[in-house]
Amino acid sequence: MDRIIVLDFGGQYCHLISRRIRDLGVYSEVKPASTTKQELFKIPNLKGIILSGGAASVYDKTSPKCSKDILKFKIPVLGICYGHHLIAHLDKGEVLSGTAGEYGVTELTIKKSSKLLKGFSKGKTLVWMNHKDVVKKLPTNYSVIACTKNSPIAVFEDNQNKIYGVQFHPEVTHTTNGMKILKNFVFDICGAKREWDTSQVINSIKQEIKDVIGKRKAVIGLSGGVDSSTAAILVKEVIGKNLIAVYVDTGLMRYQETEFMRKVFTKHKLNLKIVDASDRFFKALKGVTEPEKKRKIIGKLFIDVFDQVAIQEKAKVLIQGTIYSDRIESGITQHSSIIKSHHNVGGLPENMMLEVFEPLKNLYKDEVRKIARKIGLSDEITKRHVFPGPGLAIRIVGDITPKKAEITRKASYIIEQELKKVGLYEKVWMAFAVLLPIKSVGIQGDARSYKFPIVIRIIESKDAMTANFAKIPYEILEKISTRITNEISEVNRVVYDISNKPPATMEWE
Repeated sequence: MDRIIVLDFGGQYCHLISRRIRDLGVYSEVKPASTTKQELFKIPNLKGIILSGGAASVYDKTSPKCSKDILKFKIPVLGICYGHHLIAHLDKGEVLSGTAGEYGVTELTIKKSSKLLKGFSKGKTLVWMNHKDVVKKLPTNYSVIACTKNSPIAVFEDNQNKIYGVQFHPEVTHTTNGMKILKNFVFDICGAKREWDTSQVINSIKQEIKDVIGKRKAVIGLSGGVDSSTAAILVKEVIGKNLIAVYVDTGLMRYQETEFMRKVFTKHKLNLKIVDASDRFFKALKGVTEPEKKRKIIGKLFIDVFDQVAIQEKAKVLIQGTIYSDRIESGITQHSSIIKSHHNVGGLPENMMLEVFEPLKNLYKDEVRKIARKIGLSDEITKRHVFPGPGLAIRIVGDITPKKAEITRKASYIIEQELKKVGLYEKVWMAFAVLLPIKSVGIQGDARSYKFPIVIRIIESKDAMTANFAKIPYEILEKISTRITNEISEVNRVVYDISNKPPATMEWE
């Protein structure tokens, strides 16, 4: 399968570049900026390299760099923003701090034709900028393709060596015809083939399962979400009864989740074991308020349960439903920030008796959903909202108790019910309740009350990399609020979270 590699220099849109390439039907993944020419050379069917943006300046000694050898690799290279500067810097051009920064939508003037800008007519188009530095002087054999008011070299090319740079970000929707630029690079310049489709991905994953697990037994933590469910069915189709699916009832799960698991997965003839470990989880989390500590505790307890089952079943491999966005937020590359540890990525203990295998680790959420539908998982799984691995523990801000878990579970159930009634459930990415560690004064039944507030969080997203709060009609929010305060005696106030990602994250913790 043909591949485009994105080298990560710390830009906030680095992973969006990779995502856009995959949307074109070509496999792409992000690698650290420090990836060497030798390491790249070992990647099968490598067709092109993209150098991402980043906040640093290439002339700073501490800024991230890649080897200059990459430019002599005889494989097309595209630099975006910081990557644009870096190409010029590495090839003996000159990069300086500009007299004025360009941030947001900017007018680009195209001066001459280029393979990269095929389909663009000479003249002006709108692009999205996010840097103050500019390329002042080009290396030998490079030519200027386009400029802006403050960037005299906003697009350049070395057509002979297939090296290109753009000062702006073609991957964001604010750049007019940005996808056309990426298409030109991927197909016309790199010559990559459209091979990243569901059938190819399924076959590739199954072959990897066969190669990695072989005839060994494996256990999988099955949560009922689309990720772990998809991983479980794919592995089961390869190794059959050698897969033991373990559903751990932590006491922090969704409403009537254990009953749901029994009903759904009996149909798929999974070797399913249900373990009630709620007492263990509440005991271990008692008095813990720090989010990362919660995640680490939960991660360790999950592994303890899996280890026990693995010993009984003589299993050697632990299957995780980790997806690409989990790995990104857990800080998988040198210059990416650890936003939060996902219990199946950053929350795993160092000393594990099981070998971890993540068959979905290179997929985004909507890619997993496509595979889930292809392998026969029903709508009740494929259209189900995302639920975090640590469960309600990270939707209860502060310390966790069984009572708080029940309040949060009931409130989330009410939110989902009301959205389903009006046909909005499947149109949003997530909808859930957050319980705050404070109380406020209210009035119920002509008497003063002093109870918990519930936060409603409803968000829209495509791949969890970015998200917007959903503009839910007030009458629907009012109905949800009224039901929560009427049906949950411990709650007297409901508020709506109108934060996007960024600056917020999907979850509160």
